[in-house]
Amino acid sequence: MGKRTQAQRDESTVEIGYALFSGAFAAAVVFGAVAGPKLMFTMPYAVEQGLLLAAAAAAGLVFPIRVVTVLRRHAREADGNSRAARSGQGTAAARARGGPGSSAGSGGPDRPRLADGGDESGRVPDSRP
Repeated sequence: MGKRTQAQRDESTVEIGYALFSGAFAAAVVFGAVAGPKLMFTMPYAVEQGLLLAAAAAAGLVFPIRVVTVLRRHAREADGNSRAARSGQGTAAARARGGPGSSAGSGGPDRPRLADGGDESGRVPDSRP
């Protein structure tokens, strides 16, 4: 993989934080949705305990699934971006938002592309989302 820049390390740190936060949020929402009826309605003790157990189990499944999904997506995008930077081609996501390797903002798809994402006129498309 080679040496990573400080920006790449920071990006990974932020993505890990986002994955953990969004996983915890999703788990809390699932827990509340499953266990919520316990607070709103009077139920037998066994049903209340069953709802709490089901809510905990569902939240316990949602959290790691969400974390893994976010981190895999990040790794796939980071790998695609680093590969595109080495080859001078953009990823599909970059092309869709007008980043390097796209024809957005360069006068059309028939204009020749340079390694930096610009065309022969020297214009480089704005890669901001």
